[in-house]
Amino acid sequence: MNEQTADLAALQDLIDRSYAAAGPHLLAIHTPERRLSAEQVCERLTGMRLLALATVSAAGHPVVGPVDGIFFHGAFHFGSAPNSARARHIAARPWVSATYLPAEELAITVHGRAEPVDVSAGEFREALLDIYVPRYGESWADMLSDGAIYWRIDAERMFTFSMPA
Repeated sequence: MNEQTADLAALQDLIDRSYAAAGPHLLAIHTPERRLSAEQVCERLTGMRLLALATVSAAGHPVVGPVDGIFFHGAFHFGSAPNSARARHIAARPWVSATYLPAEELAITVHGRAEPVDVSAGEFREALLDIYVPRYGESWADMLSDGAIYWRIDAERMFTFSMPA
């Protein structure tokens, strides 16, 4: 877990604000006992977690695709190639939604703005290397240095759902 006390407090505030503004249908499903706390979210989101990420096309259409999600300091991060359709969408229209949905029993959804993250140095780069180099080898570090781009989702809303089988 990479989260500090301030990260956990900000994340819990985001979750609380999100549910305070939620509609009756969502609240009927996401009852308080089915919601995860900030700490529980962080515990569930270690390492890489596959996300369904939605961007917006030039025609205003939603486009969803899988991305590697890294939950770091209380926010989802994801990467892509600079020449990808995803990168073009985000450059023009940075609003995104992402959901981690490994099974019917767990869902974590965020809606917000994708903000570029510098991966040339620092703590986030080290976290990426710790995750990917053991899996793909040193060549992955070269790819990261050769122009991969990453974003952090600055979430305006986060909804968590957990219902053990």
